[in-house]
Amino acid sequence: MSEVADSAVRKFQKELNAGTVALVLLSVLRRSKEPLYGYQIAKRLEETESSGMAIKQGTLYPVLRSLEAQGLLSSRVEPSVSGPPRKYYSITGDGIEVLGAWTEVWRKTRAFVETTLEGGR
Repeated sequence: MSEVADSAVRKFQKELNAGTVALVLLSVLRRSKEPLYGYQIAKRLEETESSGMAIKQGTLYPVLRSLEAQGLLSSRVEPSVSGPPRKYYSITGDGIEVLGAWTEVWRKTRAFVETTLEGGR
């Protein structure tokens, strides 16, 4: 791949990730039976990472804080026996509602993009 194409791909991936990380984080927390701290969330994302879309921990924490500031997540800090205190995140009722709406938007967007890329209408 040329340097120009490589640069364009990296920029596109960064922009695409910016819009999908919050959706993915809400989904992970919605499926969890208990609150999770950042490292646990990162591990769950690694387990499902088969498409090459990696979410770096440097991206993860600012998005978690942003979702919490919007009222879509709540958190609590608990001491840890093996290091610093851990901040555990849970999805809120508003977060569940927003996740449903974002999921619908995602599905419509994905369908539109796939249809367009395949030469549809």
